[in-house]
Amino acid sequence: MPASTSPVSVLGLGMMGAALAAALLKAGHPVTVWNRSPAKSGPLVAQGALPAGTPADAVTASPLVVLCLLTNDNVQEVLDTLGDTVSGRTLVNLTNGTPAQARELAAWAAEHGAQYIDGGIMAVPQMIAGPDAYVFYSGDEQAFQAHQPTLAAFGGTRWTGTDPGLAALYDLALLTGMYGMVIGVLQAFALIRTENIPASDFSEPLVAWIQAMLTGAPEWAGAIDSGEHLTEVSSIAVNRAAFPNFLATYRDQGISGELFEPFQALLDRAMAEGHAADGLSRLADLLRKK
Repeated sequence: MPASTSPVSVLGLGMMGAALAAALLKAGHPVTVWNRSPAKSGPLVAQGALPAGTPADAVTASPLVVLCLLTNDNVQEVLDTLGDTVSGRTLVNLTNGTPAQARELAAWAAEHGAQYIDGGIMAVPQMIAGPDAYVFYSGDEQAFQAHQPTLAAFGGTRWTGTDPGLAALYDLALLTGMYGMVIGVLQAFALIRTENIPASDFSEPLVAWIQAMLTGAPEWAGAIDSGEHLTEVSSIAVNRAAFPNFLATYRDQGISGELFEPFQALLDRAMAEGHAADGLSRLADLLRKK
């Protein structure tokens, strides 16, 4: 059946699930939708979706089933009500979760005769089907190749491998970088506001500075991959000597340093283990549990 007419079922109609279903409708797919709170299906039904009374009704309506629930525990709860109803179907789980959870769900799907694809959505709901949205996928490669034209309705499709946990790993790694940036930005705003300087006045130089510093990421990546961390630019020793000034300033200005105190401890450990001359890229190795 051509991708443009192949039916798809979407389970979970929160903001993201509703955006996914709407994108499929826009791309011309017959879409069946289910949500624990049936009222959420109303706007999509108005766009042409078919409402399902139960998860089983939704699953039997389509060969391709997209799950987008709050947590993977919720996904497992729904799947446990379905049992072998999923046999012969492809499950695409776009719920945010861990690599271990993805592998467990893939094993469950295999036991019940279904093909499993895990996905990590790199977009907010408003971006779905737009030029900047994309989704990482991993798991059953044959199923992915068969349904990739349909999945392209959400945005770009990026295959990460047959290990079902890899899409979640990519997803969480990118989100880790994002949250690290958010932590730093919010700490900077909190600090500048202690002297009643408007955050809006400070945002322009802050953004420019962060963008300039991020140009070093490929160099850090090369050092991490090669294990060659020696630097003449900004060593761990130099950063450790300067970092107490940050914590002291936070304290003096009356803001919490709890977001940054762990970084001091990591710098201290790096020095104690003999990495004084290395660049900050060495810290990525130290974060790995021995």
